Amino acid sequence: MPSEIIVALFSFLGTVLGSVFGILSSNRLTVYRIKQLEEKVDKHNKVIDRVYKLEAKNDLREEEIKVANHRIDDLEQYHK
Repeated sequence: MPSEIIVALFSFLGTVLGSVFGILSSNRLTVYRIKQLEEKVDKHNKVIDRVYKLEAKNDLREEEIKVANHRIDDLEQYHK
């Protein structure tokens, strides 16, 4: 085989291998970054769930305080 064809084949092989390894490494980095973002989203969602539960408890406590204040007012008026 002429040397030009051999050089062309090696160049083609080098180009293909370089492209494949570049794509694989880029894919690995993309997968890693997506995983990190998913972990951040999970942490954020946990915080949102906790805040929602705290707000629900807070609403319940406020209602209990209103009822207690109303009962206190009734007792004060009864004893006057």
